[in-house]
Amino acid sequence: MNHPENRSPSRDASLADRLFALLLYLLPHHLLSQAMYWLTRQQWAPLKDLLIKSAIRLYRVDMSLAEEPDPQRYPSFNAFFTRRLKAEARPLDDSDDSVISPVDGTVSQCGSIEGGRIFQAKGQEYDLAELLGDDVRWGEQFQDGEFATIYLSPRDYHRIHMPVAGSLQQMTHIPGRLFSVSPSTTRVVPRLFSRNERLVNLFQTEQGPMALIMVGAIFVASMDTVWAGTVAPSSRRISQWHYPEAPPNPVSLERGSEMGRFNMGSTVILLFPKGSIEWEPSMGPGSSVQMGSRIARRVG
Repeated sequence: MNHPENRSPSRDASLADRLFALLLYLLPHHLLSQAMYWLTRQQWAPLKDLLIKSAIRLYRVDMSLAEEPDPQRYPSFNAFFTRRLKAEARPLDDSDDSVISPVDGTVSQCGSIEGGRIFQAKGQEYDLAELLGDDVRWGEQFQDGEFATIYLSPRDYHRIHMPVAGSLQQMTHIPGRLFSVSPSTTRVVPRLFSRNERLVNLFQTEQGPMALIMVGAIFVASMDTVWAGTVAPSSRRISQWHYPEAPPNPVSLERGSEMGRFNMGSTVILLFPKGSIEWEPSMGPGSSVQMGSRIARRVG
């Protein structure tokens, strides 16, 4: 696959982008995110109903797709934000060779990892090893492989599902900043995705290893997985957990199974080894995807 910049050039950073990024550098990221964590879990009905109704109106949320369509039935704003959809709302592509989208969102970039570098935006790249917390063993397995970066806006469905079936091998929490991950910020902030707090989930699949990386952002005070719940260690050092495939604690998930959720909007990065998948031609920067839709085919 061609480099994303050759297929669909990113818009140059504007003065507004740069001013917004400057503001983000100055803001107390973690303090603001802790305040948002508190606010979005308040169960006082007048407050949480106001927040939910405002979000539905502002982001034009289609509640007919939700398993619980009544906004007032949600105990908190966060419960609404991470709402479950009706099963029929997101059918899974049933092709045997399909890799499906893990989320609803917009493709930020998609292509090949070149020389250990991942394309972020025009004029911006970041290092594969840094993204993975300098884990040499896993980094080697994705050298010259494939990546996709998918941005979740506040209006999107915020549960994350498995692109293919896999067995969890390792989870790594990497502390960092909480810059916005909006398109305007990715055009300006160097190494954005390898600087922000993130949760690196490493799976073994029929196609070899797969990384599903949950990138935190401003107001994303925590990230959840189905096997560990909320993952937010207080330590400012890298934390790592290993998951053996043998009993008593194997974590094996089928394609389409829920694996986690963001408690506010953010970004997912997928990594696959060289020669294991081919992205769909529609997977260009700016294209929309829905959870369960086909984004690549397995090869080899």
